[in-house]
Amino acid sequence: MFQFNYHTPTRVIFGKDTEQQAGQLVKNTGCSKVLIHYGGGSAERSGLLGRIQDSLNAEGIAYVELGGVVPNPRLSLVYQGIELCRKEKVDFLLAVGGGSVIDSCKAIGYGLTNEGDVWDFYEHTRQASACMPIGVVLTIAAAGSEMSNSSVITKDEGMVKRGYNNEICRPVFAVMNPELTMTLPAYQTACGCTDILMHTMERYFTNGGNMELTDAIAEALMRTVMRNALILKKEPENYDARAQIMWAGSLSHNGLTGCGNDGGDFATHGLEHEIGGMFDVAHGAGLAAVWGSWARYVLQDCLPRFSKFARNVMGVTDVG
Repeated sequence: MFQFNYHTPTRVIFGKDTEQQAGQLVKNTGCSKVLIHYGGGSAERSGLLGRIQDSLNAEGIAYVELGGVVPNPRLSLVYQGIELCRKEKVDFLLAVGGGSVIDSCKAIGYGLTNEGDVWDFYEHTRQASACMPIGVVLTIAAAGSEMSNSSVITKDEGMVKRGYNNEICRPVFAVMNPELTMTLPAYQTACGCTDILMHTMERYFTNGGNMELTDAIAEALMRTVMRNALILKKEPENYDARAQIMWAGSLSHNGLTGCGNDGGDFATHGLEHEIGGMFDVAHGAGLAAVWGSWARYVLQDCLPRFSKFARNVMGVTDVG
């Protein structure tokens, strides 16, 4: 077992209709003007954006909007967001969407509070010293960015995809209503479930010290995702299954399943970032394509972990 520092400051508001609390949650931070950052038209068509606006209006909080976030969020939109927020004197960022929107918000937050080019942080040539406060209304259970210290951005020129981790970007609050994920296409739901599994597996398959309790949490999380992913394939509007997946997504990437181990491998994520940048594929799909090859490559050096995974997660009873 290794020493660890577990830091999870994000307040979670979980359940039906919780997005209606967004205005009060922002007001509690003492901020006065908000950027509502979102992706495509689904936030508008579903009425979610309108409910968020109503909630902010009810609390007398001014806001501006910036949509257009795409999967593998682009640096060009981050620059646009930084410019807009400076012009409008925004002091709080509200991500309405999934991991791509949240990651884009985090990059904007770095750019607003640090001098120079925000891309420097993703190239790891310097470290951010601050980040604009961020809140989340989550619509996709996948990336876990709503509680994590990480963000991934793609530079338009050359389609270079890079990640940056810093504790200061963890959101102030995360509103999680499982109902908001019910309209997701089956493919996107499956990609999200894969992403959640991989965030856990990257930490689980280690060759260093491990902690029994952390292993048990990770194993339960993976079993839960696998079981409920199959339910959602047949019943996409099953609230309980959506809730299980949504909570698993947050716990998979907030640091909990890495407590006491050596931090994990994350080679699969590194490889997928290159694939995602080059071919603009869905993150979960890219991870699924890569992990099997990685597993075969490390198998002989990590047999005890694979045996434990087979027994405790996959339910295999005859393990040599």
